[in-house]
Amino acid sequence: MTHPREDVRARLQTDRPHSARVWNYLLGGKDNYPVDSEAGEVILKTFPEFAAVARQQRRFLSRAVRFLAGEAGVRQFLDIGTGLPTADNTHELAQRVAPESRVVYVDNDPLVLVHAQALLTSTTEGACAYVDADVRDPQTILAEAAKTLDLSRPVALTMLGIVGQVSDAERPAELVSTLMSALPSGSYLALSDGTNTNEALNTAVGAYNGQSANTYHLRPPQQIASFFTGLELVEPGVVPTVTWRPDADQPQEGMVDVSVCGVAVKK
Repeated sequence: MTHPREDVRARLQTDRPHSARVWNYLLGGKDNYPVDSEAGEVILKTFPEFAAVARQQRRFLSRAVRFLAGEAGVRQFLDIGTGLPTADNTHELAQRVAPESRVVYVDNDPLVLVHAQALLTSTTEGACAYVDADVRDPQTILAEAAKTLDLSRPVALTMLGIVGQVSDAERPAELVSTLMSALPSGSYLALSDGTNTNEALNTAVGAYNGQSANTYHLRPPQQIASFFTGLELVEPGVVPTVTWRPDADQPQEGMVDVSVCGVAVKK
């Protein structure tokens, strides 16, 4: 019988870059392998602004979760495509506003699984759990999430940079719809992904896809906006990620707009 740790090591595929580890490198982290840093450098040589894009994605997560836990009053979060632990993870952000918040993280990267314990440092009033699953398997995600979350009460589903890892042939809109359909009225979707509107970024991602174990799919802003179909967008709608409810005291890095985001509620 294969030991769980041996299974994780076998899945790490340290000979090919993985998105969570490359993203960690771009954010200045150390939880990556040489093959990941090399892939990150290829991206940065072609599109130097990409590290700023990675930072802005994290800032959107912070602003969205603070809105959801604060103004929207959500107390349950399902974070799919978690990535490697860093500062201000979803449970830290939510529980800072509402200590009773319950958070389920979902990722299928084995290195994220290795570091999952860092994502489970919940307040005593709340709860955190980690699910090792693929976004393409929404039924497993929902079944496992239901062990920690009450799916009869509103849930905030966060999908930052993860739908881009699903090809059009795998019907990403249907995956989002399936997940939201299982959640009750009053639930929210927070989603952000990269657009195909910048030629340098298209070239950089093409080079990354040529050597990566998991490809990324840039899309037109209108297609990303369509993932919110059937939901009611909160202001300011689907907009460039850097412009969604920016913090007044947060200096904005000048960059090309290459991702869009939005937050919407299920009525």
